[in-house]
Amino acid sequence: MSNDHHHDHDHDHDHDHSHLSEMDARVRALESLLAEKGYIDPAALNEIVEIYETRIGPQNGASVIAKAWVDEGFNTWLMEDATAAIHSLGFTSRQGEHMVAVANTEHTHHMVVCTLCSCYPWSVLGLPPTWYKSPPYRSRAVIDPRGVLADFGLVLPDDVAVEVHDSTAETRYLVVPKRPDGTQGWDEKQLARLVTRNAMIGTGLALNPADLT
Repeated sequence: MSNDHHHDHDHDHDHDHSHLSEMDARVRALESLLAEKGYIDPAALNEIVEIYETRIGPQNGASVIAKAWVDEGFNTWLMEDATAAIHSLGFTSRQGEHMVAVANTEHTHHMVVCTLCSCYPWSVLGLPPTWYKSPPYRSRAVIDPRGVLADFGLVLPDDVAVEVHDSTAETRYLVVPKRPDGTQGWDEKQLARLVTRNAMIGTGLALNPADLT
């Protein structure tokens, strides 16, 4: 049975992130006020957020992964200098963070967390999901990564090591999932449909072709 590894990184955050930030608190207060006055529909707003979290946002990352699967030269570039490779596809971030790509293999599975806040690669994954920002995920991902993965329905063999990468304000990670079997001859657009947000965080795997039907 292999040992699991945790990659530590320093954060520039020194305040308590277990509670809402001042900005989050103000946004929630404003949302409640607007809902009370009938200016917004909370259900519709939640639907919009969900769309950007799970559908529109991660499409950039899915395009990156699909290209890496079919273009060996791009894959090498992505692993050596993810920031430049991702920028070459037009996906840039105003935050200017350094991107690092880590590839899953038969023997190693990667997952990403931000233990002190919610540092997240917005340029390729869109809005961070609520669970990614939650204290339980941020703490358990380091202490019990296999347990967290099991909660997501992903049970890995004992001989597969789990490496946890801690995002920071300066460095964000992108997991490159393994390409599913049965996709020989697929183009990038087809392959991108198999790449989920969770697969690029490491809490899931890429879909199989049969999952699309």
